[in-house]
Amino acid sequence: MVQPRSSVNVSLALLLAVMLGGCSFFQAAPIPRGNRVTEDQLAQISPGVQTRRDVQALLGSPSFAGTFDDANWYYLSATSRTAPGRRMQIEDRRMVAVTFDRAGVVQGVRTMTEADGQSIALVERETPVPGTDRSILQQLFGNIGRFGTPGGTGTSGPAPGAGGQL
Repeated sequence: MVQPRSSVNVSLALLLAVMLGGCSFFQAAPIPRGNRVTEDQLAQISPGVQTRRDVQALLGSPSFAGTFDDANWYYLSATSRTAPGRRMQIEDRRMVAVTFDRAGVVQGVRTMTEADGQSIALVERETPVPGTDRSILQQLFGNIGRFGTPGGTGTSGPAPGAGGQL
């Protein structure tokens, strides 16, 4: 018995919908990374009032502090996904910077996203290392005088027990 053409089209459309719906099955779950600072937590920080201890109690330890002094604390966070067969994708990257004065009192709080970042061009040069380049004469005559085993026996023949075969 031959099915009507419309039922075949409906069956194909249903099969296609099921196959495309299965693709979301392979979507990776988001993975939170870093120390995520919420808007509610930021609202509790008042510049000129809170100290380092208050900020640490509220936000936790910073992701990192300033390089040369600890007047700046940075809280980094991002959400990442890794789908099968693909590279890790970073989503919703965010940084909160808290600035302190010399007495340890909060001076300011800034929130930065990827839009605030700057692209940095990487340099492809390599630093030359002295002693790795050998001249043609060094390559030709470099092994003259290097006879014997590292143990210093002074013989240039085969090792004992090797049977004398090369």
